[in-house]
Amino acid sequence: MSKKDPYAALRFKEFNIFLIVRFALVFAWSMQFVIIEWQVYSMTKDPLSLGLIGLMEIVPAIGMALFAGHIVDQKEKRNLLRLCIAAFLLLSAGLFALTMPSVISSMSQKWILYGIYALVFLGGIVRAFISPTIFAFVAQLVPKSAYGNAATWSSSVWQMSNVLGPAIAGLCIYFFGVNISMSVILFFGLLAYFSLMRIEQKPVLNSKIGEPIMQSLKEGLKFVYNSKAILGAITLDMVAVLFGGAVALLPIFAQDILKVGPEGFGVLRAAPAVGALITLLITAYIPLARNAGMKLLLAIAGFGLCIIAFGLSSIYWFSLLALFLSGVTDGISVVIRQTILQLKAPDEMRGRIASVNSIFVGSSNELGAFESGLTAKLFGTVKAVVFGGSMTLVTVITTAIVSPSFRKLDLSEDMKG
Repeated sequence: MSKKDPYAALRFKEFNIFLIVRFALVFAWSMQFVIIEWQVYSMTKDPLSLGLIGLMEIVPAIGMALFAGHIVDQKEKRNLLRLCIAAFLLLSAGLFALTMPSVISSMSQKWILYGIYALVFLGGIVRAFISPTIFAFVAQLVPKSAYGNAATWSSSVWQMSNVLGPAIAGLCIYFFGVNISMSVILFFGLLAYFSLMRIEQKPVLNSKIGEPIMQSLKEGLKFVYNSKAILGAITLDMVAVLFGGAVALLPIFAQDILKVGPEGFGVLRAAPAVGALITLLITAYIPLARNAGMKLLLAIAGFGLCIIAFGLSSIYWFSLLALFLSGVTDGISVVIRQTILQLKAPDEMRGRIASVNSIFVGSSNELGAFESGLTAKLFGTVKAVVFGGSMTLVTVITTAIVSPSFRKLDLSEDMKG
């Protein structure tokens, strides 16, 4: 198999089935989040109620992450993912029931909201297990030489489903209403479940089955800390998300700075995702393993520069271009980071390493929105965005100076297998 084969991972039947599973699951999850946001705000007209939805999901997702990583490393991955999808379907069925017109008309609004928040909280627990399970599962579907290509296609499918899910959710709400839209989510959940059953069970590669949980977690954290490649990739990812949170302030830019209204806001919001998706598809043809460390540093530096350019711009087309290019650079960094994690993570620790990564990335998404809002409140919107991009650049430069081994990281030899 050629290392430059852009379809290397797609030549394995079970990986193609996995892509269907991942698309259907992420599409359903992202669609559901938007529909629930719409329903809750329609009921309360309170912005705080929207913030509570995110809080209800992220708290258990982060709180359970390390425990979930331990379980993933101890269990067979296909059946564990099957259980996660089954749990998602049960929660979606509960949300479908709570959004039925007959339930809404007969139950107290307060109890319906409590029910929604409770189901979202339980969904956060399921989310804690899904991410490390998927990460560990991919490595059992393709050979080591195709890890980089698999990361590209898997990330592309994730990005595509994250773009289409919210968009289709909006259209479904408009044409069919909330309750019927929830049935669409159930359909895609079932598609994910039954597609997954076409993949054979895989062996558990961890030789330490039954290892005490605290010892297991300690070993996982110790490995991440001692691996300069993994720690560097996770840290750079966290900082880019934490300080590059311009998207959280887009409503302010659209309304008060660029003055482009809701239509312009929608295009601005989509620009980074479009840039990332196009790049992810292109990187299937352009291997990034050689000089991966330097390429990752340059990609995140480029991301920081794009965020600064967006913050300083008062011209719509230039702002749109800056956001698009931020998605392009982010797409490059996603592929390299995922490839580093896949190649450097031992089979018996994939769940724990993915869980540590999800804590860094998951928390930084929420904290990034908070950081952007706080700095915008204290210093102004433009200064907040410029500050975020500048901090990203500072982190890249610091990493390049203090970690020459990461700067010189090359994955070409690791890809052979």
